[in-house]
Amino acid sequence: MNQRKLGGRYEALAAKYLQSRGYEILEQNYRCRFGEVDLIAKDGDYLTFIEVKYRRGPAQGGALAAVTPKKQRTLAKVAVFYLSSRQKRLDLPCRFDVVGIDGQTITLIKNAFEATQDSF
Repeated sequence: MNQRKLGGRYEALAAKYLQSRGYEILEQNYRCRFGEVDLIAKDGDYLTFIEVKYRRGPAQGGALAAVTPKKQRTLAKVAVFYLSSRQKRLDLPCRFDVVGIDGQTITLIKNAFEATQDSF
């Protein structure tokens, strides 16, 4: 299975997991000129931008550690673009969540990182 199909499979698994926890999935694989975010969802009052990372085993390092500062900056830029173009406002309460899938274990980290002025 190629990487794209494999990624899509785990993103779908993450979406199902999040829905079972009350998230409303709004977008999958949202792309813009600044990059891509795996999932965008509503969780209560929050609009969440969600990165999904999968690792087959511990030899590759943990899935959650794969969301590097560079990826965090990309996600922040994508979020601002999404808010301004799709939501037409920048004052919605937002956060960045990460779903890590290590083998058969799924871990959700809510508010995994903050977007700061340095993110841009």
